[in-house]
Amino acid sequence: MSARVLVADDSSTMRKIILRSLQAVGVTEATEAGDGTEAIALFKPGQFDMVLTDWNMPGKTGLEVIQEIRAQDAKVPIIMITTEAEKSRVMQAIQAGVSDYLVKPFTADTLREKLTKHGC
Repeated sequence: MSARVLVADDSSTMRKIILRSLQAVGVTEATEAGDGTEAIALFKPGQFDMVLTDWNMPGKTGLEVIQEIRAQDAKVPIIMITTEAEKSRVMQAIQAGVSDYLVKPFTADTLREKLTKHGC
């Protein structure tokens, strides 16, 4: 799998977990963003096959990341990584253009299913 994935999460521990899960399913090209502002700065249309973003981040929230990426690229799959408690806000994310969501904690198998579902 040669997908290029942008991972935005303000928790370095969570980014490591996500990167390990991506490697476990064969994704070796992942770019890390430490918050929403950095994610927007790193994102360029056509440069990534998927974006994984946390909801709660300083600077820009995951919702703002989705909105700003959608303004640049209508097609790239964006998966919101969220906790069970934030599920009620998923409708906001869907309206903003999120492709799917992943509830923490998740397994590499669940991540693989989402990647496959969205063509990565």
